[in-house]
Amino acid sequence: MSEKITALDLPQGELSDATRAYFAKCEEKLGLVPNVLTAYAFDEKKLRAFTDTYNDLMLGDSGLSKLEREMIAVVVSSINHCYYCLTAHGAAVRQLSGDPAFGEMMVMNFRAADLTEKQRAMLEFAVKLTEQPAKIVEADREALRKVGFTDRDIWDIASTAAFFNMSNRVAAAIDMRPNAEYHAMAR
Repeated sequence: MSEKITALDLPQGELSDATRAYFAKCEEKLGLVPNVLTAYAFDEKKLRAFTDTYNDLMLGDSGLSKLEREMIAVVVSSINHCYYCLTAHGAAVRQLSGDPAFGEMMVMNFRAADLTEKQRAMLEFAVKLTEQPAKIVEADREALRKVGFTDRDIWDIASTAAFFNMSNRVAAAIDMRPNAEYHAMAR
């Protein structure tokens, strides 16, 4: 019997050939199918909407590196205390940075890390957008431009932070559990 990955009893729906191939590619590249995908598999339409958005934000063309996008994911998830995302994306930061201590700093307190001025501005913006979205003003966007971000980059920072705020809330609401394998990755 497999371990429950959410507190909800939603049986897996019928998966298309394309989704089964996507899961197989995850298994091949990651050595696992992330539990978040399995959790969404009760409804292929919702799963596709989630994966399409995730893949566009995290893997698509952007002025932000994959590591920077993962750093945003982890910092937002740290504020929201999202166990699933901190575990899964903390592993991604460790892997992409090649530095387990850096990954732990991102999870626990990004301000303890040796960041560039640009990275610090990006993460402070993500924090403010998470904690006080109604207080974002032109000065916040200008601070990002001042350190070298383009308006497109600002869009990507905001979109990544917003996506993880949504994901964190769904994960908390359904008590989503990360794959155990994440805990040992890139250590």
